[in-house]
Amino acid sequence: MKNPLELYQSRLKSGDIQPDSVQEAAVQVLTRLYEELLAEAEKPPRTLFQRITGYAGEESPAPKGIYLYGGVGRGKSMLMDLFYDSLPETIAKRRVHFHEFMIEVHDYIHSHRSDENTRTGVDEALPALAGLIATRSHVLCFDEFHVTDITDAMILGRLFKILFEQGVIVVSTSNWEPDALYEGGLQRERFLPFITLLKEEMEIIHLNSPHDYRAKIVAIEGTYFMPLGRQTRQAMDRTFKALSEGKKSYSENLSVKGREIKVSQTACGVARFAFAELCEQPHGAEDYLTVARTYHTVFIENIPKMGYDRRNEIKRLMNLIDALYEARVRVIISAAAPPEKLYYGHDHEFEFKRTVSRLNEMQGEGWP
Repeated sequence: MKNPLELYQSRLKSGDIQPDSVQEAAVQVLTRLYEELLAEAEKPPRTLFQRITGYAGEESPAPKGIYLYGGVGRGKSMLMDLFYDSLPETIAKRRVHFHEFMIEVHDYIHSHRSDENTRTGVDEALPALAGLIATRSHVLCFDEFHVTDITDAMILGRLFKILFEQGVIVVSTSNWEPDALYEGGLQRERFLPFITLLKEEMEIIHLNSPHDYRAKIVAIEGTYFMPLGRQTRQAMDRTFKALSEGKKSYSENLSVKGREIKVSQTACGVARFAFAELCEQPHGAEDYLTVARTYHTVFIENIPKMGYDRRNEIKRLMNLIDALYEARVRVIISAAAPPEKLYYGHDHEFEFKRTVSRLNEMQGEGWP
């Protein structure tokens, strides 16, 4: 069976991927972990004497996991797939999107609380959950590791501490370096020990490749589609599929001080919204900042032409674009007209010129 480096070299030889020195350095680290896991699996089982006394002789340190972070389109998920696919079936492993994993965590805690015989809190449920996870998976691979919710932030430190103590090896990809996780979040100081734990238990790799492979997709397809209709809808579908790497999309809710922002479709850090969902609902600047912090690419679909009677919606659109612009988010739009012809009212005419300028800049080469 090929190790991650051999799989990477095979893909280079076939032309599936292009040479990238930063990716290759990351593959070397993944191959290190692969070899340590194989060596660990080949160790003979402990003798009866060792099990009774707890003595195991001189043991090599447990393998360190890997936290692979970097910008959009740098190949993080592809590299983790190489690592995961290279591991033999004899090593218990699981690859899961981090969002899906957290849903499972919350479901377990809820069911644990609902059980008539175990009406306990989160602190009592987490050791049982960690034990269950550890029995099923020695290696956990998380795609798109990120934290935006205070409840998740409070759970993670306690859960991962137990997982690491039980010998679970974690490999994850993220758009954020550990020190930027949950940045600006409520009661973030309580989350900082978890960041320290990650840096102790995992090797932090910055995939700072100069190549943005998703940018090539945008260069081919474009970022602003008009007029509205079947062809534009098909182009948006095609672009979403390409930017989300064909992964299965899901819906989720973002929580902002008790308010919820419904996200109808998301995958791989790409979120898809209808204009009506973001701008015809009573969302404010703080809601849009949360969207901008959570996703690296945002689709805004079916923007209509608007006049004075839609002044509330146009104001929300201006706030939304400001938030996405300041956060350097990639924006994919479908609209009834070019930016300069979307608004024909007078009350926001001057302010909307800045929005037009920003929309045009966000379509330019090199954005974000």
